Amino acid sequence: MTTRRTFLASLLAASASPAVGWAAVGNPSYVAAAKLPDGSYMLAGLREDGTEAFRVPLPARGHAACAHPERAEAVGFARRPGSYALVVDCRDGAVLHRLTPPEDRQLNGHGTFSQDGALLYTAEQRVEDSEGVIGIWDTEANYSRIGEFASHGVGPHDLRIMPDGKTLVIANGGIKTDRWDRTKLNIDSMRPNLSYLDADGMLLEQHEIPEFAQNSIRHLALRPDGLVGFAMQWEGEPGMAPPLLGLHRRGETPLLCEAPLADELAMDGYAGSVAFSGTGDEIAITSPRGGRLHRFDDEGQFLGAVSRADVCGLAAHDSGYLASDGLGGIQLVTADTATPLTRTEAAWDNHLIRLRS
Repeated sequence: MTTRRTFLASLLAASASPAVGWAAVGNPSYVAAAKLPDGSYMLAGLREDGTEAFRVPLPARGHAACAHPERAEAVGFARRPGSYALVVDCRDGAVLHRLTPPEDRQLNGHGTFSQDGALLYTAEQRVEDSEGVIGIWDTEANYSRIGEFASHGVGPHDLRIMPDGKTLVIANGGIKTDRWDRTKLNIDSMRPNLSYLDADGMLLEQHEIPEFAQNSIRHLALRPDGLVGFAMQWEGEPGMAPPLLGLHRRGETPLLCEAPLADELAMDGYAGSVAFSGTGDEIAITSPRGGRLHRFDDEGQFLGAVSRADVCGLAAHDSGYLASDGLGGIQLVTADTATPLTRTEAAWDNHLIRLRS
């Protein structure tokens, strides 16, 4: 017979038990969303060799994801404008929590955990005017929403925790959209920016690139020494070839990384993902529209291009980069060579998210 004393003792023992870590689900190194041939969607865990460690279903198209730093939990985010984010147990695919933003907020496809995993930060925007909001969720209290603060820009997309563990860097895309679709409303007046905020949402530093105001700052990569890479998408006149990659250190002016004109034109004004290499001495961007991957050194010099149809997902790999494409392929990219690793009957979505550095 269970008494109150034994019941409380069991609760205490359970709370003292260590959380199930990533080793329990096959030690994946990456997570990525995909569309399956039957039209359903999934979130998968991938190992360094591209093989699957787990897969869990998603209710609709996913975009990016983030993984808890210790527990085998991942959050899959809906494509912008999103109305859901799912916290899943990567052992068995159980949905632990479904995050729903307030009625006048939209999720924008990305989120990040605090360094200790206690908080989840989500990129959001107000429905009425696309002003940026960063939602705050308490992971120790069933992922309850405990607050928010301004992103200090319009249409925030990606965000990361800086190596100091207390500063957020945010890619404010600058694009105002229609209430519940992706129609762009302010291309002639957009002002994307890269913003750094403290844990209370106070703006510490902000950078715009006035000469390329129609270059939406979309995605971020972060090196352990604090160097930030940001990928951009051109919303201006077609046929232009603006730089699509920038590098930034706090307190300095952003550096734009330019490829030769023919290579820049081949990217079709679109960088879908950005990542530092495994060694950190170079950085790359992908273009599914152009079917290309461009490599640069960490001072912004162009190193070369790799061709791959519909390539978009990109993350660091010990040997260079891991890249995914919409045809189900996973490739290892080293220098100017892409070596196929695996192919899945699925269309990988935009991002590969590395679980650990």
